[in-house]
Amino acid sequence: MEERRDELQTKKKEKKTKYSIIVPTYNERLNIALITYLIFKHLRDVDFEVIVVDDGSPDGTQDVVKQLQQIYGEDRIFLRARPRKLGLGTAYYHGLKHATGDFVVIMDADLSHHPKYLPSFIRKQKETGANIVTGTRYVKNGGVHGWNLMRKLTSRGANVLAQTLLWPGVSDLTGSFRLYERSVLEDLVTSCVSKGYVFQMEMIVRATRKGYRVEEVPITFVDRVFGSSKLGGSEIVEYLKGLVYLLFTT
Repeated sequence: MEERRDELQTKKKEKKTKYSIIVPTYNERLNIALITYLIFKHLRDVDFEVIVVDDGSPDGTQDVVKQLQQIYGEDRIFLRARPRKLGLGTAYYHGLKHATGDFVVIMDADLSHHPKYLPSFIRKQKETGANIVTGTRYVKNGGVHGWNLMRKLTSRGANVLAQTLLWPGVSDLTGSFRLYERSVLEDLVTSCVSKGYVFQMEMIVRATRKGYRVEEVPITFVDRVFGSSKLGGSEIVEYLKGLVYLLFTT
C-alpha cells in the first residue's frame, strides 16, 4: 500500500512536457477552424496550447479564433494579434513571448502542414533527444501534393542550391513545419536577421552551425485548399539574397 502511494506521489511530481503551437495567420478564416480541430484530434493525450498570431487579417480570422476560444477554452487557444503584416520571423518571436511550453511547434495555418504528423515529431524528439525536429519533403515517404511541375522544380532547385553552398546537413531547408526546444528557438530567433521565407532557411543553418541536434520526419506537404499562396517573385528574389548572405556570414 505504501509502495503504491509512493508511486502515485512520484507521478504527481513528474512534470508533464508541454508544447506551445504557434500558428501565424493572415486571411485564414476558412482554414483556422479546421486546423485547430485537427490539432486537438491528433494530440488527445498531450499537454499543449495553440497561439494564433494574426497580422490584422481583414477577412475575419480573428473573429473565428475568438469563437474557437469559446469551444476549446481560452486557456488552450490564445489570440495574439498584431496590427499589420510584420514578417514571419517576428510572428514567431511574438508568439514565443507568450508561450509557456517546454517545446514550441511552428506550423502554417493553411493545412499544408497536417497535424497528424505532430505525434511523430514529439516521438522523434523523445527518442533522439533532438533540439529540433523538422518536417521534410525530400526523403523517403515525404513528398508534395498539389503543386505544378514549375513550383516543384523551383522548390527542389532552391534546396539543392542551398545544400550545395551551405552544407547544412538537413534535406529540407525551406520547410516551416518544425518542433523546437524552447530555449533553442529563443536563441535562434534572436540570432537571425532575415524576414519572410528566408527566415526558415537561416534558422536551420544557424542551428547546425551552433551545434544543435536536428532530426527529420518525412511529411507530405499539401498545397493550400482555401485562400491564395503568399509566395511570389519578390519572395524568390529575397531567397536568393538570403542565400548569398548566409554563404558569407555562417
